[in-house]
Order: sequence, then C-alpha cells, then structure tokens
Amino acid sequence: MNKAELKEFKESLLVLQSRIRGDVEHLRDGALNGGDGNTETKSPTHIAELGTVTYEQDFSLRVAESDQEVLEEITAALSRIAAGTYGLCEACLQAGKSPSKAAIKKARLRAIPHARNCIECERKREETTV
Repeated sequence: MNKAELKEFKESLLVLQSRIRGDVEHLRDGALNGGDGNTETKSPTHIAELGTVTYEQDFSLRVAESDQEVLEEITAALSRIAAGTYGLCEACLQAGKSPSKAAIKKARLRAIPHARNCIECERKREETTV
C-alpha cells in the first residue's frame, strides 16, 4: 500500500472515530440524563412508561457499548498504520502467509477501514464463534 492510500485510510479512520465518539457521548447522555441535559429525574406517571424508559436506556447503553468496541478496533487500526502492518490480514499472517499474500482487499478496507482480517478469514472466524 502506498503512502497516499495509507493517508486516505488514516483520515477515514479518524473521521469515523470522531463521529462514533460523538454518538457514544450522545447515547450515554440520553440514557443517563434523559437526553435533555437536565439531571433532574422525571418520574414516569404510568408503569408502562417506566418500562419504555428502562428499555430505551438499556438499548442506548448497549449501542454505546457496541460503538465503544468499534472505537477500540479503530484505535488498533491506527496503531497498525503506525507499525506498518495496516491492511494485512492477521489470521493469514498467523497461518504463515507472506505479507504480500496476506493483503486485505482495498474494497474491504474502504467499507470497514478497521478490518483485521480478509473476508475469507473473517468468515472462518465467524463460523467458529457461532
């Protein structure tokens, strides 16, 4: 991968990281403070409202947790750029393939810039975890 492509992927990762950080903060604020920045508790007047509020808080926190995992993957991808291993399939490298044979296709990296594995290895990984 040439320097211009690495720069493109790094910029893409940084933009995605910034967007997701904002989303996580917004989701946590919405779940924990009712979303309006007001820290006063608003007690639901009906039991059904309490269930809805609890569901919405739980849902927002689960989405924020998932986004936090993506942020960790983005940080790892930025570290791989710095280390010179970005765009190489970790599973292929562990299997002993040379770096030239372990390259992740650029189309995959454009779709998922924090991808650790090529499509084939990711499918195998998903099959073993299910």
